Amino acid sequence: MTPEIFIQILASGLLMGLIYALIAVGLSLIFGLMDVVNFAHGEFMMLAMYATFGAVLLIAIDPLFLAPLVVAALFVVGATAYLGVVQYAMRAKANLGMVQIFATFGLAVVIRGVAQLLFTPDYRNLPPNLLGGKTVSLGGIYLPLPQLAGGLVSVAAFTGLWLLITKTDFGKALEATREDAGAVALVGIDKNRVFTLGWGLGAALVGLAGAMLAINYYIYPDVGAPFALIAYVVVALGGFGSVFGALAAGILVGLVEAVSAVILPSSLKAVGIYALYLAVVFVRPRGLFGSL
Repeated sequence: MTPEIFIQILASGLLMGLIYALIAVGLSLIFGLMDVVNFAHGEFMMLAMYATFGAVLLIAIDPLFLAPLVVAALFVVGATAYLGVVQYAMRAKANLGMVQIFATFGLAVVIRGVAQLLFTPDYRNLPPNLLGGKTVSLGGIYLPLPQLAGGLVSVAAFTGLWLLITKTDFGKALEATREDAGAVALVGIDKNRVFTLGWGLGAALVGLAGAMLAINYYIYPDVGAPFALIAYVVVALGGFGSVFGALAAGILVGLVEAVSAVILPSSLKAVGIYALYLAVVFVRPRGLFGSL
């Protein structure tokens, strides 16, 4: 293997890892905020991909420029999911954890079933667009433009998330609620409002990932499942509730997947991801940056 090929593999893994991180960060944010694992996370991404597809057909604008609209739509979806399902599940008097799991899992089943009913299980893809099917050469390293754009968008999203958390009143309220959801009411913070906005933000982030993935991936009702599975691994690897642990773990998973695809048959490339996760869990059960 030449150095150029090795760098090519690492670059591809880095870009894919940034997308994995963007998918996982919303999941980590919600868990850190409420100790709830959203099993409908992959379906939120699928909705974002269909929203991008539908918007392109309806108003004929390049999907790259439609991403803000998709993000706004998914924010509404996430907030509605909390207000319509999750907040009622959290009122359970017994077996609260199981109730939350079944509530979000049931939500995922409903969303996927409705998508199959409305759109059929057929695979769809976007019409020719600004980035689709194109590559760029950087010093002899060839990178697909959709993945490059997705990586840059992920970096921008994490930068914006850091600024939101550290520089705004909502970010401070979010962090306070993450630390002690019961005590924040004493200082005038509406816990339910923070939860609603947190679910909206988490869905908006995975919606952004879905909008970017729609440019270069087939769209079908089950498309979110494999990405969601990797997102759960990323969250656990980075540390449950650690937002920026998701970034580091996502990049690490992307790199390991890219190297595994070269060493192992392509059908077994996921083995490297799960081997990495098991190795970390044995040494550090809380994940790389977790505090649990």
